Amino acid sequence: MNKSLLRLFVFIFVLIPVSVCAQGDEKGTEEVEKDLKADKIKTGWNFGALPVISFDSDLGLQLGALTNLYHYGDGSRYPLYDHSLYLEASWFLKGSGIFRFYYDSDRLIHGIRTSLDVSYIPDRTFKFFGFNGYEAVYNQSWEDDAGPDYKSRVFYRLNRKFMRVKLDFQGKISSKKFLWLAGADWYSISTSPVDVAHLNKGKSDDKLLPDSVDGLYQKYVDWNIIPQSEKDGGMFTVIKLGLVFDSRDNEPNPQRGVWTELIVASAPKSFSNMNQGFMKLAITHRQYFTLVKEKLTFAYRLGMQANIAGHTPYYAQGIMYYSRMAGAYNEGLGGAKTLRGIQRNRVIGDGMVFGNFEFRWKFVKFYWLKQNFYFALSGFFDSGRIIQFMDVEKQAKLINDGLSPEDPGFVNLADYFSFGTEGFHNSLGAGLHIAMNQNFILAIDYGRALNEQDGKSGFYVGLNFLF
Repeated sequence: MNKSLLRLFVFIFVLIPVSVCAQGDEKGTEEVEKDLKADKIKTGWNFGALPVISFDSDLGLQLGALTNLYHYGDGSRYPLYDHSLYLEASWFLKGSGIFRFYYDSDRLIHGIRTSLDVSYIPDRTFKFFGFNGYEAVYNQSWEDDAGPDYKSRVFYRLNRKFMRVKLDFQGKISSKKFLWLAGADWYSISTSPVDVAHLNKGKSDDKLLPDSVDGLYQKYVDWNIIPQSEKDGGMFTVIKLGLVFDSRDNEPNPQRGVWTELIVASAPKSFSNMNQGFMKLAITHRQYFTLVKEKLTFAYRLGMQANIAGHTPYYAQGIMYYSRMAGAYNEGLGGAKTLRGIQRNRVIGDGMVFGNFEFRWKFVKFYWLKQNFYFALSGFFDSGRIIQFMDVEKQAKLINDGLSPEDPGFVNLADYFSFGTEGFHNSLGAGLHIAMNQNFILAIDYGRALNEQDGKSGFYVGLNFLF
């Protein structure tokens, strides 16, 4: 089983904040300067950077960094920014990585908010647990190289190359709270079995991955649960139209307000190499309540995504559609951006619902090294499940067609499938958030799954509140 042996941040950004500002990067009186509860107004350019080093027993050493640059203009709208540029690049020596550029601004085009995302994310051990949540059995002991039932640390993995280009626009309808949304996403996704020979290069004998064990992905291909026409991935374009209602008092960490959106995402066959197109409906509602002014907030997010037309190929099933992205991954359910503590991609199907419920407590706020900081603690409960099921059971019943239990190719279906058992996947956890100038927010979350079928726990370090 892949384990992170070292997760070391060489420089935590609060120790070395970097600020590049235009002349007069602060405004305020001497009286305000003495008040640690009042932010200094920022102008011009300002950014935070986060270098990262990690090590994975199969992927090797990872080196990388990310930075988010904000331009506050003359500071009259602070903490609102005029332009935001996000850059991330990290690379494992065995070939996985994240390369991302994200731009967001409501000043590039007058009256319209523009967001552009360009990402390339190769992953030699992309997690794959099957479809329909608990109906796909997850056997943790098969990944445990120290246990008697061990198969492979990469049994629930595949090799994936993921390319995404997203361009989104939002504009006012009748007031600043009601918005229209329009955009287009282009995806190129290639999938294949894990390249065990590549991952084994340079390993000692006791760390080698077995090269004679097919992973779950290859079994699903052999069983035709993943059709031959989809097994290698594909290319497609998604056209999005939607409505947004946004009454938040601020975007990075709202204290009150509502943020609700309805999006119809259509992937026409004519703009893809799929056998047929598909259409998804995504509804996400977020609401924020002030319990103690400037200190304690309760926030929740409810979401639903469903297939309303056509057939979604397996490699596109996990993609989630939002008006804005909080991180490099817009996939779920499971993992840092959807169900924290539950294995990433654990809950994949035609349609799904999810909820996140979170208390956020700002326990300290201060001004240091010409930057505004606050620290916040959070406690959360996450939950989600499948509501539209992919057609797996019909094909699974054909796996042993014509075979007797004594035949070498006979498969014990109970090892892989548990039809009719899907329910809510739940997790609990806590987090620490360290914010600089309201917008650059280091997020550290730990979540624990409440069912062993979802894994054990997850520890996540990244940027921004979940929603």
